[in-house]
Amino acid sequence: MGKIATNTDIQIKILTKRGMILDYDESKIKEFLLDIGYYRLGFYWNPFEKDGNHNFVENTKFSDVIKLYYLDVDLRNILSKYLNRIEVNFRTKVVYYASNKHKDSPTWFADPSIVNREVIDKIGDYYHENFIRSNKPIKNHHKKYINDKYAPAWKTIEFFTFGTVLSIFRNLKNNEIQERISKEFGILNLSKFINLLEKVILVRNICAHGGILFDMRTPKGLSVLPDITYNNKDRSSLDSCIKVISFLIKQISVNRHEELTMEIRELFESHKENDLLKSIIENKINYVYEK
Repeated sequence: MGKIATNTDIQIKILTKRGMILDYDESKIKEFLLDIGYYRLGFYWNPFEKDGNHNFVENTKFSDVIKLYYLDVDLRNILSKYLNRIEVNFRTKVVYYASNKHKDSPTWFADPSIVNREVIDKIGDYYHENFIRSNKPIKNHHKKYINDKYAPAWKTIEFFTFGTVLSIFRNLKNNEIQERISKEFGILNLSKFINLLEKVILVRNICAHGGILFDMRTPKGLSVLPDITYNNKDRSSLDSCIKVISFLIKQISVNRHEELTMEIRELFESHKENDLLKSIIENKINYVYEK
């Protein structure tokens, strides 16, 4: 869409002019356009465009665009369950090991002898009055202990984002805690562990905010691990990220790992008979179908 808003009647005419086959009743197409949005759907018909004028390749169907959209939705829903499990597990380990290591400093995340100043200087960006009011346990803590600047780590870090928890972890001065957690996730090299978690957080944020997932590419490649084989040696695709998520969840629960593998396989297999979607799954996501 350009700089002037258009209504659904005009949007339908534009799609028709560009060569899309509108294989739904007009009322249903308008329903999709008002539900999902013309602009958002554009991300899903982009793979079907053949030139810079947004004309579509021959036999492009509106129904295929919708199928790709819901493939993306299903992917986000599947991955979100397992990403949440990884996030909670990682958060728990950071809080548990650091809090027990530094029993005399319950707010160790703000202690310059325990974490680098880089983290402490930014605490005010997220630990503020609104943060206190919005999180009941934190609010109750400050009502009871009016002189405390922060609530203890086991209360506070529960409400920090995954990215913030990783930042605290990365800036711990005690490498022993970092290496222990990394090893519990099956990774001996700490820098590789952090690299992989960064990419996991990227996928997590896309899922959490309803972003476009199927054609995502990581800014930097995923670290190489002997237990992970990246398809076509591509370390930036969504499939490579799924392999990392699968590896990490396996360290937490073998059963959850098997469930994730099955759900991803069944989702992609359900679109195997559609040549257009199969091509996108293979070339955009970089998934390899079993022969």
